[in-house]
Amino acid sequence: MALRSGDDSLKKPGAAVAPKTGGSAAGAKVQSKDRDMGAALRTVYQRTVEEEIPSEMLDLLGKLD
Repeated sequence: MALRSGDDSLKKPGAAVAPKTGGSAAGAKVQSKDRDMGAALRTVYQRTVEEEIPSEMLDLLGKLD
């Protein structure tokens, strides 16, 4: 799964953001993209939470006590 952090064109100086139009098809497309992005972020977060901590890291943390 490929994830992007954002649209690079918005980071360029002078790049204009297009105003949202009031079409129902356009609104549904935006909602679909938002839903897909939300699902991708939840998946990445959940995988990160479930990731096992390496034993080397646990050893280093144990030395701090």
